[in-house]
Amino acid sequence: MIYEDKAKYSDILKDSIQYLENHGFEHIKADIDGYETPKSYTKAGSNISITPDVVATKEGRKYYFDISLKSEKPNLLKSKWIFLNTLSAMKSSRFRLITARGHYAFTQEMLDSINLNNKNLIKL
Repeated sequence: MIYEDKAKYSDILKDSIQYLENHGFEHIKADIDGYETPKSYTKAGSNISITPDVVATKEGRKYYFDISLKSEKPNLLKSKWIFLNTLSAMKSSRFRLITARGHYAFTQEMLDSINLNNKNLIKL
């Protein structure tokens, strides 16, 4: 999600965290009350900052998760996904997208447009 959408979709973020906990993920960090906020990455020489929606570990491997929901600013979301996908590849981590009913087609169209169509979606 991009920052403007976080308050609107906080329930889906909570459901996502519950899903991850139920599937064995540990050390969960999320930008929500009760959890440590994930590390933000800032573009050098600008005020652009990217923060994954959720970061967790499972079996010693770090995972970056982003919640995919319809957005008024799809280009920001695309940029965030490309960055997180690249970051995870550089750090031998994994990048996954979580989406909810009513947002599947939007998510798939976005992934196709940035050539990330090899991503398996976590569908809540």
